Amino acid sequence: MNSVAAARATDPRLVLAVVSTGVLLSSLDLFIVNVAMPAMAADLGAGLTALSWVLNLYAIVFAALLVPAGRLGDRNGNRATFLAGLAVFVLGSALCSVAWNVESLVGFRVVQAVGCALLTPSSLALVLAATPPERRAGAVRLWVAFGGLGAALGPVIGGLLVELDWRWVFLVNVPIGLVALVIGVRTLPRPPAEHGPLPDLLGAGALIGAVGSSILAVVQGPEWGWTSPGVLVAFAVAVGLGVVFAWSSARHHSPVVDPALLRAPNFSLATANSLVFQVAFAGMLLSITLWAQNVWGWSALQTGAAIAPGPLIVPFVAVAAGKLINRIGAGPVIAAGAGPLPPHRFATGTAVLSMARQLGLAVGVAILVALLGAPTTPAAILDAFQRAWYVTAAVAILAGLVGLGMRPTTPGPKPVDQQEPGLVPAPNP
Repeated sequence: MNSVAAARATDPRLVLAVVSTGVLLSSLDLFIVNVAMPAMAADLGAGLTALSWVLNLYAIVFAALLVPAGRLGDRNGNRATFLAGLAVFVLGSALCSVAWNVESLVGFRVVQAVGCALLTPSSLALVLAATPPERRAGAVRLWVAFGGLGAALGPVIGGLLVELDWRWVFLVNVPIGLVALVIGVRTLPRPPAEHGPLPDLLGAGALIGAVGSSILAVVQGPEWGWTSPGVLVAFAVAVGLGVVFAWSSARHHSPVVDPALLRAPNFSLATANSLVFQVAFAGMLLSITLWAQNVWGWSALQTGAAIAPGPLIVPFVAVAAGKLINRIGAGPVIAAGAGPLPPHRFATGTAVLSMARQLGLAVGVAILVALLGAPTTPAAILDAFQRAWYVTAAVAILAGLVGLGMRPTTPGPKPVDQQEPGLVPAPNP
């Protein structure tokens, strides 16, 4: 059944509701877990260095698997890939809720990340398959808005759940995800699979190892010593795996990062802008959470309510951006947001940009942890946070400067019904 026939046979609104539930849950996780960090630390008896991996490894695994997961969806069927991803995400959430120490929690977060990577690109592919061509642009904007809604609701919901127990920030995903899974099995369309070759799993694994080793060195540098054997070995492993990743990307038919994209006008700058901005964003978000709860003594609910106004505007911006594109064209809007992409590689390019954003989140958390250290006196705590905020502000300014280097191009992206749906990434808060 082709996409048009699937749209006639399936209620697009129901499909959008089911797949957006998965996107909403995965988007909620970033903000919910940030708000819950102090409660996790108190319950598990862990420091910020160890707990940072609860955020970092999730972002790294999700980032590295996003493009391969999109290719797997195209190859094996996006319906099966989405349902499998949602089931894995629900399983990971249930396991996180019963974690007995930091190590088990980090491991179960990896399960969550694998599920999120599988469901995210396939979710939009299913929306496009179920929606008539003339309504697809609006459906995509709603899909993006759901991700923004998760970012907006996350801090408040996280604050409410942490008041009960931090484990509820994961457990809440289980009943909602199961309902979506049952409905999805009965209602989601079956767009045809390509049955092509496997994506670059070696490259994805090398990227996970390279970024993870780099972050290990950055996080542990202040404690182990920057010239200690452990830190030097971690950096060496990162370099070696980075070489493997570059080699695999250059040779594989479906690489995690297509080298040709990096030669496209503005794309390298757009990717750098996405990564650098998210470094600043991650540092800002986690530092505010830690300062509000650990220094000011705010509750998780108060902290969540204070964070919420920022991401609350994301759904409105996502919808308004579509109207702005209709008025002035796609080129200026994309240039203002994240830089234009080659039209014939729009879906793949945006997936790479999403990967860069996730990696930026992980790097931002690592840098913040290294900057804060483990101060024990009020004066030392203030100095540590001020140092972290100065660096965060400098990185944000750098992201803006990188963005200024991008120039709009004449061609805009392909119409949404002509894109490669399996590779379009999740909306980013």
